[in-house]
Amino acid sequence: MRALICDDFGGVESLRVGDLPDPEVKPGTVLVRVASAVANFADTLMVSGRYQLKPEPPFAPGYELAGVVVEAGEGTWFSPGDRVCGFTPYGAMAELALLPAESCDLLPEVVGFDEAATLPGTYGTSYHALVDRADLQADETLLVLGAAGGVGLAAVQIGKALGAKVVAAVSSDAKEELARTSGADEVIRYDREELRAGIDRVTGGHGVDVVFDPVGGDVFDESLRVVAFGGRLLVIGFASGRIPVVPANIPLIKGFAVVGVRAGEFGRRFPELGAENLREVARLGEAGVFDPLIGARFPLSRALDAMRALAERRVVGKIVVEM
Repeated sequence: MRALICDDFGGVESLRVGDLPDPEVKPGTVLVRVASAVANFADTLMVSGRYQLKPEPPFAPGYELAGVVVEAGEGTWFSPGDRVCGFTPYGAMAELALLPAESCDLLPEVVGFDEAATLPGTYGTSYHALVDRADLQADETLLVLGAAGGVGLAAVQIGKALGAKVVAAVSSDAKEELARTSGADEVIRYDREELRAGIDRVTGGHGVDVVFDPVGGDVFDESLRVVAFGGRLLVIGFASGRIPVVPANIPLIKGFAVVGVRAGEFGRRFPELGAENLREVARLGEAGVFDPLIGARFPLSRALDAMRALAERRVVGKIVVEM
């Protein structure tokens, strides 16, 4: 099968499009002919050897996908021809991908493959973070850092659907417009004011109940000062490139929790709960609650260009690789 291949951990520029052996179906797994896969920041870390999971090269990066079932292993509830979306630890940027059955769900006919590919990982991560980890309530205030990125935009939409007041932090006019049209009640511009001053302005000095942070770095440091007493700071990722350190006295004095979020690992450890989340995400997608923004589309032959665009942050919204 054709795939984007990581032969070593040399980073994005070491990737190539070539051939890999077809995956072999095992009990509890589903073989999917991939229609669309999503390029995510975690993929750039994985191909650089800086992610918590290090597959044995050669391998195809990518963990979000949508496509059609080719073969269903023993003990699964799928059939050849089923339209599905799902996620896998790696291997999505290929013509064929092998998924655990519990990480796969039937795809509503009204949802296209490109949009569906963003649901399992992007929206699944944000849903798990806000519902399972933060227990976000309708009367609470949610701050989304990096709100125009993939998981950030999903968090804005999910937070709004849950009834929270959503504050989006962005850095440009285009990103501000995107955040507002996606449901943000308030927008703070990194490029115009300090985060703390903006939060004081929009919350009347109360602070925010939940911080959703896929960025890390300096904005994480600033966010420590804006969490309300009893709040939750969700650690999603480190798109800034710097993993921050939390002075333990700050959450102690302010009485808030720093909460790690690993949606994929949650699904692997608790497959029934992970599958239930995936079904709920698919249901909300079918109901039109989500509006995934596809910022760019690339054919598999140009998958390296897709990864470059991701690494250089040249695209607002999700980057899809179409097979």
